[in-house]
Amino acid sequence: MTGFRATLQQEVLSARRERMPQVLLVVFLGMVSVSSLIGWLTHRTVTSVWETTRAAGLTTAPNPFAHAASLSYVTNVVIYVILIGALLAIVLGVSSTLRSRKSRTTDLVLSRPVDVAVHLGAKLTGMAIWLATILTAAAVLTWASIALIARAALGAGDTVRLASFFGLAWVFLLVFVVVGMLSGIHSRRETSALLLPIVGWSVITFVLPQLGTAALPVSLLNPVAAVPVQGGAFALVQQIVGPLALGEQFKTLSGAALGTGGSSSLGLAATAIVTALAAGLLVLLATKRDHLRRDLRD
Repeated sequence: MTGFRATLQQEVLSARRERMPQVLLVVFLGMVSVSSLIGWLTHRTVTSVWETTRAAGLTTAPNPFAHAASLSYVTNVVIYVILIGALLAIVLGVSSTLRSRKSRTTDLVLSRPVDVAVHLGAKLTGMAIWLATILTAAAVLTWASIALIARAALGAGDTVRLASFFGLAWVFLLVFVVVGMLSGIHSRRETSALLLPIVGWSVITFVLPQLGTAALPVSLLNPVAAVPVQGGAFALVQQIVGPLALGEQFKTLSGAALGTGGSSSLGLAATAIVTALAAGLLVLLATKRDHLRRDLRD
């Protein structure tokens, strides 16, 4: 356990010092901190337009935000997690394993009777702790910003909902940490180690959802999952690739957690993300000792 703890502590320390993750971290926390303000300004602008239109007798429709959930201000955070958070997780994972290969510390560690699964598990645990710290800070910033805008503290129910959302985000981002670690382990070149998982992320986030929904790319930046096309070839494709579109599955779960979406397909969404994480963990922990000791070509 001493080796496990030492590797874990070293991983957390190294993650805090890496420059690229630091840049993404600042961007992520910065966007999260202003997301509630952006949501509030959007609500206020739409409500103002609605009031003007109603006063002019041009509409009898109710205020579109009259029954909006109290956490609807933070729906933009869903997109920030999928875009910035996932990239941060990939960079953390890639940096972790590449760092060890470049410095040859893995050779030193594995020269002793150390189990590869334990070593990689310690690395992953360290990054999971660091990621949990980041998301906790994001949750606190979100809670505080909503309290400032509403001029009242969030109730216990909304606080639990907010915490459950960031808990879901933690599990979702761990998938990309594992993908990044695997790429850092198996890639021959440093450039491809970072490029390949980013390409995979873009396919999961933007390509697969379009195959089953025919949605425009810009609509995929909506925090609400795209609606599948009913009937025809699109419906068949959606059944095949839909579970692989993890970003859309995360949107579905986030809507339920924040109270801004429906409760349909929650089982499928949860199963897809948990299965992806479990599959990644199995592959990671089954890594052969020789793979960790391979040299980089650049």
